[in-house]
Amino acid sequence: MAAPDPGPLTTHVLNTCDGVPASQVSVSFHRLEDKMMIWSLLSVGTTNKDGRCSGLIGREAFGPGTYKLRFETGSYWEARGHAPFYPYVEVVFSISEPLQKFHLPLLMSRFSYSTYRGS
Repeated sequence: MAAPDPGPLTTHVLNTCDGVPASQVSVSFHRLEDKMMIWSLLSVGTTNKDGRCSGLIGREAFGPGTYKLRFETGSYWEARGHAPFYPYVEVVFSISEPLQKFHLPLLMSRFSYSTYRGS
């Protein structure tokens, strides 16, 4: 049986302090509405035991535009007994070729984070 299609956008969160996937991180996915310049919530998800979250949007709904992923990092660190420095991380990005696949990992520690476009 074939694996389900994860959609055109996936993400992966890694806890670089402990060298482990960051599971149970809430993720929300938004699109910027150009005319009103407000963010519209498209979907929400939670990272799995491998720190991955997929299925946030289907190919048919993914068009050119400006999007953001919001990671609720504060509650992740609080659940581990640490005071968070960043209560959340927002990654804003533009899509001009929606037929491509987009993978946006988040590497985080309590006091830093980085992201990149993966494959």
